[in-house]
Amino acid sequence: MLYLKALHIIFVVTWFAGLFYMPRLFIYNTEAEEKDEVTRKVLHDQFTVMMKRLWFGITWPSAILTLILGPVVMFTANWDNVLFDEQGQWLLIKLFFVIGLYVYFFFLHRIFKQQVNLVFKYTSQQLRAWNEVATVFLIAIVMLATVKQSISLVWGLAGLFIFIIVLMLALKIYKKMREKN
Repeated sequence: MLYLKALHIIFVVTWFAGLFYMPRLFIYNTEAEEKDEVTRKVLHDQFTVMMKRLWFGITWPSAILTLILGPVVMFTANWDNVLFDEQGQWLLIKLFFVIGLYVYFFFLHRIFKQQVNLVFKYTSQQLRAWNEVATVFLIAIVMLATVKQSISLVWGLAGLFIFIIVLMLALKIYKKMREKN
């Protein structure tokens, strides 16, 4: 059981590594559009290679193995028996966030396919905001998995909302600093 749990955590970590780095590559690839034609082509070619290797070599396999090992760990530990009881509420809420994380993952896959085809629908600033979404999911999921309490759902969501506001403010400040330079 502990080996399965360890493997699950390892693949969650490697999946998040891809979720954190891929939007950065999207940002750099988008900003390459501002370069001269020769530089732009070289950068797009390089970023495409990097994105494909990261996405298909690390991120997708990790997402799949996380999806397989998560339920295996849940059933092995018999958490499925208490999922709808009071002591299992934390897991139910965590699973809600995990589903949201997979929705985000598929959204990133759509952006990946667009950028490989040199379609840029989002500004680098919009992509910077999307880059922070994985952080919000990470905090919510790790807090629930570690504390194993739904605490007060209202307080937990309030804290998460405040964190999101702080992140958005940090992005605005960063944008102003970049524009100033």
